[in-house]
Amino acid sequence: MSRARSRVAGVISVFGELLITAGVVLGLFVVYSLWWTNVLAEREASKQGDHMRDGWASTAPGALDTKDGIGFLHVPAMKNGEVLVKKGTDSNSLNDGIAGYYTDPIKSTLPWAGKGNFTLAAHRDGHGAKFHNIHKLKDGDPIVFETRDTWYVYKVYNELQETSKYNVDVLQPIPKESGKTKPGRYITLTTCTPIYTSDYRYIVWGELVRTEKVDADRTPPAELR
Repeated sequence: MSRARSRVAGVISVFGELLITAGVVLGLFVVYSLWWTNVLAEREASKQGDHMRDGWASTAPGALDTKDGIGFLHVPAMKNGEVLVKKGTDSNSLNDGIAGYYTDPIKSTLPWAGKGNFTLAAHRDGHGAKFHNIHKLKDGDPIVFETRDTWYVYKVYNELQETSKYNVDVLQPIPKESGKTKPGRYITLTTCTPIYTSDYRYIVWGELVRTEKVDADRTPPAELR
Protein backbone atom coordinates (compact mmCIF):
# COMPACT_ATOMS: atom_id res chain seq x y z
CA MET A 1 0.00 0.00 0.00
CA SER A 2 1.36 3.47 -0.91
CA ARG A 3 2.08 6.02 1.76
CA ALA A 4 -0.80 8.22 0.50
CA ARG A 5 -3.30 5.38 0.72
CA SER A 6 -2.04 4.56 4.20
CA ARG A 7 -2.68 8.13 5.31
CA VAL A 8 -6.18 8.09 3.82
CA ALA A 9 -6.92 4.81 5.56
CA GLY A 10 -5.70 6.27 8.83
CA VAL A 11 -7.89 9.36 8.48
CA ILE A 12 -10.91 7.19 7.68
CA SER A 13 -10.21 5.01 10.68
CA VAL A 14 -9.94 8.00 13.02
CA PHE A 15 -13.10 9.53 11.54
CA GLY A 16 -14.95 6.25 12.04
CA GLU A 17 -13.88 6.08 15.67
CA LEU A 18 -15.05 9.65 16.20
CA LEU A 19 -18.45 8.80 14.72
CA ILE A 20 -18.74 5.78 17.00
CA THR A 21 -17.79 7.89 20.01
CA ALA A 22 -20.29 10.57 19.02
CA GLY A 23 -22.98 7.91 18.65
CA VAL A 24 -22.25 6.54 22.10
CA VAL A 25 -22.33 10.01 23.64
CA LEU A 26 -25.60 10.80 21.85
CA GLY A 27 -27.07 7.51 23.01
CA LEU A 28 -26.09 8.22 26.61
CA PHE A 29 -27.62 11.69 26.36
CA VAL A 30 -30.90 10.22 25.10
CA VAL A 31 -30.90 7.69 27.95
CA TYR A 32 -30.27 10.51 30.42
CA SER A 33 -32.96 12.76 28.94
CA LEU A 34 -35.70 10.18 28.54
CA TRP A 35 -35.04 7.75 31.38
CA TRP A 36 -32.74 8.99 34.11
CA THR A 37 -34.41 12.41 34.40
CA ASN A 38 -37.70 10.52 34.87
CA VAL A 39 -36.18 8.49 37.70
CA LEU A 40 -34.87 11.60 39.45
CA ALA A 41 -38.12 13.50 38.92
CA GLU A 42 -40.26 10.66 40.29
CA ARG A 43 -38.15 10.56 43.45
CA GLU A 44 -38.40 14.31 43.94
CA ALA A 45 -42.13 14.44 43.18
CA SER A 46 -42.81 11.60 45.62
CA LYS A 47 -40.85 13.39 48.33
CA GLN A 48 -42.64 16.68 47.74
CA GLY A 49 -46.03 14.97 47.57
CA ASP A 50 -45.47 13.16 50.87
CA HIS A 51 -44.39 16.44 52.43
CA MET A 52 -47.59 18.15 51.34
CA ARG A 53 -49.81 15.31 52.59
CA ASP A 54 -48.00 15.44 55.94
CA GLY A 55 -48.76 19.15 56.04
CA TRP A 56 -52.43 18.49 55.31
CA ALA A 57 -52.58 16.06 58.22
CA SER A 58 -51.01 18.50 60.67
CA THR A 59 -52.72 21.74 59.59
CA ALA A 60 -55.62 23.05 61.61
CA PRO A 61 -59.06 22.76 59.98
CA GLY A 62 -59.90 25.74 57.80
CA ALA A 63 -56.28 26.84 57.38
CA LEU A 64 -54.93 26.91 53.83
CA ASP A 65 -51.20 26.84 53.10
CA THR A 66 -50.27 26.37 49.44
CA LYS A 67 -46.51 26.95 49.54
CA ASP A 68 -45.84 23.21 49.16
CA GLY A 69 -48.50 22.73 46.49
CA ILE A 70 -52.26 22.98 46.12
CA GLY A 71 -53.24 19.36 45.49
CA PHE A 72 -52.98 16.34 43.22
CA LEU A 73 -54.16 15.80 39.67
CA HIS A 74 -55.55 12.36 38.79
CA VAL A 75 -56.10 11.48 35.11
CA PRO A 76 -56.84 7.74 34.69
CA ALA A 77 -56.57 7.80 30.89
CA MET A 78 -52.99 9.07 31.08
CA LYS A 79 -51.93 6.34 33.55
CA ASN A 80 -49.60 8.80 35.26
CA GLY A 81 -50.51 8.23 38.90
CA GLU A 82 -51.16 11.22 41.10
CA VAL A 83 -49.47 14.42 39.98
CA LEU A 84 -48.51 17.08 42.49
CA VAL A 85 -49.61 20.56 41.39
CA LYS A 86 -47.66 23.65 42.43
CA LYS A 87 -47.48 27.29 41.46
CA GLY A 88 -45.64 28.21 38.26
CA THR A 89 -44.84 26.66 34.89
CA ASP A 90 -41.13 27.42 34.53
CA SER A 91 -38.89 24.50 33.57
CA ASN A 92 -37.08 24.43 36.90
CA SER A 93 -40.37 23.75 38.69
CA LEU A 94 -41.76 21.26 36.17
CA ASN A 95 -38.46 19.35 36.10
CA ASP A 96 -39.36 18.00 39.55
CA GLY A 97 -41.97 15.73 37.96
CA ILE A 98 -44.97 17.87 38.84
CA ALA A 99 -47.59 19.96 37.06
CA GLY A 100 -47.72 23.70 37.50
CA TYR A 101 -50.54 26.20 37.28
CA TYR A 102 -50.07 29.33 35.20
CA THR A 103 -49.31 32.68 36.81
CA ASP A 104 -48.62 34.36 33.45
CA PRO A 105 -49.26 35.35 30.70
CA ILE A 106 -52.83 34.69 31.91
CA LYS A 107 -53.31 33.88 35.56
CA SER A 108 -54.97 30.57 36.35
CA THR A 109 -58.19 30.48 38.35
CA LEU A 110 -57.84 27.94 41.16
CA PRO A 111 -60.64 25.35 41.46
CA TRP A 112 -62.13 26.71 44.69
CA ALA A 113 -62.22 30.29 43.40
CA GLY A 114 -65.40 29.82 41.36
CA LYS A 115 -65.81 30.54 37.67
CA GLY A 116 -62.68 30.63 35.55
CA ASN A 117 -60.08 28.39 33.95
CA PHE A 118 -57.74 26.18 36.01
CA THR A 119 -54.78 26.05 33.61
CA LEU A 120 -51.94 23.55 34.01
CA ALA A 121 -48.71 22.53 32.28
CA ALA A 122 -46.37 19.54 32.63
CA HIS A 123 -43.61 17.88 30.64
CA ARG A 124 -44.47 15.35 27.96
CA ASP A 125 -41.04 13.69 27.85
CA GLY A 126 -38.31 13.45 30.46
CA HIS A 127 -38.43 14.96 33.95
CA GLY A 128 -41.38 12.80 34.96
CA ALA A 129 -43.26 13.11 31.65
CA LYS A 130 -46.54 13.52 33.54
CA PHE A 131 -48.50 14.53 30.42
CA HIS A 132 -46.82 12.02 28.07
CA ASN A 133 -50.13 10.28 27.29
CA ILE A 134 -52.24 13.39 26.91
CA HIS A 135 -53.23 12.21 23.41
CA LYS A 136 -55.13 9.30 24.99
CA LEU A 137 -57.69 11.60 26.59
CA LYS A 138 -61.10 11.51 24.89
CA ASP A 139 -64.38 13.37 25.33
CA GLY A 140 -66.06 12.34 28.56
CA ASP A 141 -62.90 11.11 30.27
CA PRO A 142 -62.56 12.22 33.90
CA ILE A 143 -59.95 14.63 35.20
CA VAL A 144 -59.99 14.74 39.00
CA PHE A 145 -58.26 17.30 41.17
CA GLU A 146 -57.75 16.50 44.84
CA THR A 147 -57.25 19.11 47.55
CA ARG A 148 -57.09 18.62 51.29
CA ASP A 149 -60.86 19.02 51.64
CA THR A 150 -62.45 18.51 48.22
CA TRP A 151 -62.47 16.36 45.08
CA TYR A 152 -63.12 18.38 41.91
CA VAL A 153 -64.40 16.16 39.11
CA TYR A 154 -64.07 17.46 35.55
CA LYS A 155 -64.99 15.82 32.25
CA VAL A 156 -63.05 16.30 29.01
CA TYR A 157 -65.11 18.02 26.31
CA ASN A 158 -62.60 19.14 23.66
CA GLU A 159 -58.97 19.07 22.57
CA LEU A 160 -56.60 20.92 20.28
CA GLN A 161 -53.93 18.54 19.04
CA GLU A 162 -51.55 21.20 17.77
CA THR A 163 -51.31 24.95 18.24
CA SER A 164 -48.58 27.58 18.45
CA LYS A 165 -46.59 27.75 21.67
CA TYR A 166 -47.49 31.46 21.64
CA ASN A 167 -51.25 30.86 21.56
CA VAL A 168 -52.24 32.16 25.00
CA ASP A 169 -55.94 32.30 24.15
CA VAL A 170 -56.25 28.65 25.18
CA LEU A 171 -55.68 29.88 28.75
CA GLN A 172 -58.44 32.49 28.78
CA PRO A 173 -61.01 32.34 31.63
CA ILE A 174 -63.57 31.54 28.93
CA PRO A 175 -61.65 29.25 26.54
CA LYS A 176 -63.46 30.25 23.36
CA GLU A 177 -61.20 28.09 21.18
CA SER A 178 -62.73 25.11 22.96
CA GLY A 179 -66.22 26.18 21.91
CA LYS A 180 -67.29 27.79 25.17
CA THR A 181 -68.86 31.25 25.16
CA LYS A 182 -70.02 31.67 28.76
CA PRO A 183 -68.24 31.75 32.14
CA GLY A 184 -67.90 28.35 33.76
CA ARG A 185 -65.52 26.23 35.80
CA TYR A 186 -63.00 24.86 33.33
CA ILE A 187 -59.68 23.02 33.43
CA THR A 188 -57.02 23.19 30.71
CA LEU A 189 -54.07 20.82 30.35
CA THR A 190 -51.16 21.94 28.17
CA THR A 191 -47.94 20.24 27.08
CA CYS A 192 -45.47 20.07 24.20
CA THR A 193 -46.11 18.30 20.91
CA PRO A 194 -45.07 16.40 18.81
CA ILE A 195 -43.57 13.89 21.23
CA TYR A 196 -39.87 14.50 21.89
CA THR A 197 -40.10 18.10 20.64
CA SER A 198 -41.32 21.44 21.96
CA ASP A 199 -42.36 23.01 18.65
CA TYR A 200 -46.09 23.23 19.39
CA ARG A 201 -48.60 22.74 22.20
CA TYR A 202 -51.24 20.07 22.78
CA ILE A 203 -54.34 21.27 24.65
CA VAL A 204 -57.14 19.40 26.46
CA TRP A 205 -60.13 21.16 28.00
CA GLY A 206 -62.49 19.88 30.69
CA GLU A 207 -65.47 21.26 32.59
CA LEU A 208 -66.40 20.77 36.24
CA VAL A 209 -69.34 18.41 36.68
CA ARG A 210 -69.38 18.11 40.48
CA THR A 211 -67.42 18.31 43.71
CA GLU A 212 -67.22 15.87 46.63
CA LYS A 213 -66.08 16.48 50.15
CA VAL A 214 -63.07 14.42 51.24
CA ASP A 215 -64.04 11.96 53.95
CA ALA A 216 -61.91 10.72 56.84
CA ASP A 217 -60.57 7.81 54.77
CA ARG A 218 -59.95 9.96 51.69
CA THR A 219 -62.15 7.63 49.66
CA PRO A 220 -61.71 8.63 46.03
CA PRO A 221 -64.68 9.46 43.81
CA ALA A 222 -66.13 6.75 41.59
CA GLU A 223 -64.09 7.92 38.59
CA LEU A 224 -60.88 6.84 40.34
CA ARG A 225 -62.01 3.45 41.63
